[in-house]
Amino acid sequence: MKNLQIINSETLERITQKRTGEKKLHEVVQYLTSSNNLLERITDPQIEFVLFGIKEDIGVLANHGQPGARDTWESVIKSLLNIQSNEYTNASSILILGHLDFKDLYGTPSLTSSEKSLKTYRKHVELIDQNVNQLVYSIVKAGKTPIVVGGGHNNAYGIIKGCALGLKTKVNAVNFDAHTDLRTLEGRHSGNGFSYAIEEGFLDRYFIFGLHENYITKKILKYISTSKSKIKFISFEDLIVRKETSLRRASKNALKFVSKSNFGIEIDCDAIENIPSSAQTPSGFSVNQTRQFVHYFGKHEKAFYLHICEAATVKDERLNEQTGKLISYLITDFISAKKS
Repeated sequence: MKNLQIINSETLERITQKRTGEKKLHEVVQYLTSSNNLLERITDPQIEFVLFGIKEDIGVLANHGQPGARDTWESVIKSLLNIQSNEYTNASSILILGHLDFKDLYGTPSLTSSEKSLKTYRKHVELIDQNVNQLVYSIVKAGKTPIVVGGGHNNAYGIIKGCALGLKTKVNAVNFDAHTDLRTLEGRHSGNGFSYAIEEGFLDRYFIFGLHENYITKKILKYISTSKSKIKFISFEDLIVRKETSLRRASKNALKFVSKSNFGIEIDCDAIENIPSSAQTPSGFSVNQTRQFVHYFGKHEKAFYLHICEAATVKDERLNEQTGKLISYLITDFISAKKS
């Protein structure tokens, strides 16, 4: 694939560390030697999980959001490759492809009006969709489990489409998110990936877990109400503020709703308290609650992909390292849950 950048030996040398008497993840996981041998490598029976990053925040900009998700992959891969390889991390079953790179789209000259800029961004998102869709399709068709990191939540559309085409059927999704991402079909951006997936017949059942009531428009509430057989949600306020239902019961209800067929797990980092993201929140789920969520849904046999998005890099390198470490935990939690 033109936009797929594999991890080369120079990059590995720069971001990994070795310690005598220890075996790190980077010494055991599988890599591509060339983007040309992608189809051959993903059919390897030893491989179960295929991981790649997406370096873009154009979808966020197209939705009036804050940039920063473009470089999250760098923090994640550095953290992930330096954890220990043992019976818990199952490193030999992981193939790391590298990342989809869209730096050529950032070279577009700035336009004179914000309206024209939005139109350009949204056209660019369509190009990103095509790349994500094609790569995920290849992974799913080969019978492997995709794990996707980085970029805006616009990439949920390409992932869902690739999965649906690879499986030749509609799929379901549970979205750990403060927002619905069900905005109108006004051109592609990070706020309408699920709208497009539903409209185009790739997404069947959709559950939003932890939706913030302050950010639900009347229009979207009405849309959900008229689509309640296919779209459901539990609000953050119901769960954490008013405690009208427990996390355990809500998780059980959500799982029952989406597990009628194969489903994906969507983690938007703007749902996690104080994590840098395109819409960072001071009130959200804890890191440990997020990890428990990934484990609970990941262990179900019909959970077949993990997508972690919207985390943003900032000027504080230490904070970026912590975000990379957080996402590494979520990745290994998912793999551990599937293996168990």
